[in-house]
Amino acid sequence: MSQDAFIARQPIVDGQHRLYAYELLFRDTADSRTAVIEDDVAAGLQVIANTLMNMGAEWLLKGKLAFVNMAADLLQSDLSTLLPPEYVVIELLETVHATADVLERVDALRAEGYRFALDDFQDTPDAQTLLPHASYVKVDVLAYTPTELAGLVARLRRHPVKLVAEKVETLDQFKRCQALGFDFFQGYYFAHPEHLVARVINPNHATVIMLLDKVRQGVDVRELEPLFKKDVALTFKLLRYINSAGFGLSCEVQSIRHAVTILGMQPLYRWLTLLLATAGASPSSPTLARTAITRGRLCELLAKNALPRADQDNLFIVGVFSLLPAFLEMPMDQVLERIVIADKIADALLDRSGLYGPFLALAEAVEEGDERRLEALTESLMLLPRQVSEAHLQALAWVEQLDLDS
Repeated sequence: MSQDAFIARQPIVDGQHRLYAYELLFRDTADSRTAVIEDDVAAGLQVIANTLMNMGAEWLLKGKLAFVNMAADLLQSDLSTLLPPEYVVIELLETVHATADVLERVDALRAEGYRFALDDFQDTPDAQTLLPHASYVKVDVLAYTPTELAGLVARLRRHPVKLVAEKVETLDQFKRCQALGFDFFQGYYFAHPEHLVARVINPNHATVIMLLDKVRQGVDVRELEPLFKKDVALTFKLLRYINSAGFGLSCEVQSIRHAVTILGMQPLYRWLTLLLATAGASPSSPTLARTAITRGRLCELLAKNALPRADQDNLFIVGVFSLLPAFLEMPMDQVLERIVIADKIADALLDRSGLYGPFLALAEAVEEGDERRLEALTESLMLLPRQVSEAHLQALAWVEQLDLDS
């Protein structure tokens, strides 16, 4: 069944209180005010997954930078690079030691465009070794006396880093930090962490494992498409990830195959690994998933003789996504705020208008058995009743072949 995903975000502002970035914080419940973290790596993975797939970076960040905590094990993992460098700052926890492996990894990621922040900076040998590799240094201002803080800032100012004052709780603290030369500020004086909740639909683990195996074998993209088509959650999360991951999408994604091609095999493998590591144990409602996939296939088949292949592919997405409000328990307009899709797909989903709208409306009429509406829509699309019936039977047979219950 579907479940909820949780995350907290706390603003990081400049000296004029203008929003500069968010720190994204792990939360395990909707009302928790602090993180209960038993495993730093698992917490970091969940933040990445929620950002990219469960909530969507565009909706979550609104174009601002994301500061994301990482422990050493997650830093060394390929999953650390799922978040694109243009909008992420990797915040190295104070538990990260400046080993040769860590320094090599940091340099490699910096070469790819990633920036680093040192969290809860303390003047230790590890911190001093990491300092030349950092773009930001975060200082807990409550951990120092005014004299100690002034001395630390003076020493840090010798390095080309931006200073972030953490735990700024009063106006006086803000003014003192501003006078010392801090560049950015974070704390309760500006805002408490904002707690966000999103409904999550989970993919079938067996399907994810099959996809991982096929990607590892280097199969043709055309062999991957049927596996995505049998899982509503996978299709939705794939398109959300592409929209979140900085691909720009100057070109509109025209099909699942197109999406996989844009992404590339190695990034796809990393994304599937993250999905497997963070998804809940239970897939979304199998009955609802079956209905959505059948509807998608029917929409696709209804346009077989009327529209080009690219439009037929789009109609599969239209049919499947038309049931996202039921999966995510939110209105369609809110669903569309969290994923970027072509206008003609959005028009069909919102009000059954545009090129694709009548095909979706006809598929719904078939499901509902609304004879009057069925007749009118069939005629308007210049189809014969026999063609509609055949398409419906073919869609049902195709979904049975997918073996969704396995």
